[in-house]
Amino acid sequence: MLNLCISATASNQGKTILTTALLWHFRESVQPFKVGPDFIDPQFHKQVCVTDSVNLDSFIMNEEQLSWLYGHYANKEVAILEGVMGFYDGENKGCSAYSVSKLLNIPTILVLDGGGSYITISAVLKGLLEYKSDNTIKAIVLNNLSSKMHYELIKNQIETDHKGIEVLGWIQKKLPTLSDTHLGLNLKDLNKIEQISKEVLEHIDLEKLRRVRLPSHHQNQTPSTYPFPPIKKIEKKLAIVNDENFSFLYHDNLNFLKELFKEVVMVDSTKDEFIPNDCDIVYICGGYVETDEAYRRVKNSNKFKNSLIEHAQTKAIYAECAGLLYLSNAIDEKKMSGILNIDFTLDRRFNRLGYYYNEQGVKGHAFHYTKPTPKSLKRGFNTLSKTPNGKGDVGSWAKGKVVGTYLHTMFRANYNLTIAS
Repeated sequence: MLNLCISATASNQGKTILTTALLWHFRESVQPFKVGPDFIDPQFHKQVCVTDSVNLDSFIMNEEQLSWLYGHYANKEVAILEGVMGFYDGENKGCSAYSVSKLLNIPTILVLDGGGSYITISAVLKGLLEYKSDNTIKAIVLNNLSSKMHYELIKNQIETDHKGIEVLGWIQKKLPTLSDTHLGLNLKDLNKIEQISKEVLEHIDLEKLRRVRLPSHHQNQTPSTYPFPPIKKIEKKLAIVNDENFSFLYHDNLNFLKELFKEVVMVDSTKDEFIPNDCDIVYICGGYVETDEAYRRVKNSNKFKNSLIEHAQTKAIYAECAGLLYLSNAIDEKKMSGILNIDFTLDRRFNRLGYYYNEQGVKGHAFHYTKPTPKSLKRGFNTLSKTPNGKGDVGSWAKGKVVGTYLHTMFRANYNLTIAS
């Protein structure tokens, strides 16, 4: 099996275009993964190779749990992990491309931007290699180069300075297929993926890439026993609101909920679908409802809204982020369902970003530009803080059996969350 982690020195250095090209190249036999808390990249992974991408988060899960999760899903000929930010970024929270690749004993291909430099690239690599002696960096792809001559200059320097590091090739500066868009890769560029991938891989030695390995004695052992609380089947029916607006659904969360509940059905709010009358619990995923484009998709979904309001009279709802916003009265002038008597406003700057703990010690992450009005803030509970038992503002609201929260987490590692009540 070929296992690879794709990382870089920072965001916007070429991780995504290389990951995309490799997922397309190996699309018949690849399982994609994403390191850390991210909903956008996994959606893109799936569209490229038609296989659900799995998040690996060693902040939310412990090492044994993460090893099990990887082993559970890595059942194809190729596994490709896309890192988060730079190789060591996130290490202060225990979740980085470095920590996950080291735990799973997966070699890392580092994308280095060589634009406007040559010898200095080798010095940057030296710092990365020496910062942690047990790093998993085994190969390099050089990005943003204008010529083969430029590539050979950097390649020769790296091979002279760093024995055992393979230089696999280079990616041309200003790829032709990307030259007509300022947006780069996004979910709407799928018609370009084949050509982009061919351009990215044109100067990369794929045979040498297939041979990138860590020493065999470092092979990771998947836990033989299930390292989570045992699943006790709930004889209830769950409806998951998951669509273009409420699209933030971890693949393992979906699978776990299918294992946990007697029946799971999917509901599309943008198609104005009903919440089935016989559902016991509704889970509304995160995503976007506050933007003009997203709001237009649901503002006239009255059948969906009215069935959700009726459900909330006597039954349970668990909603994350955009789901929480939809339960409110309004976001500025945009009217929502009014199930919870709270209001939000949309800021130009994010109000939360990164990992958080709630008061019960549940680990998760949040990223949002909205914030509750001062009156609504007082009606909330469950402070979200950067450290256990730390200070922060409330991030959850409830009424009866209805709960909404800004916190995203992984359910398999947090069995006792409200969604299972």
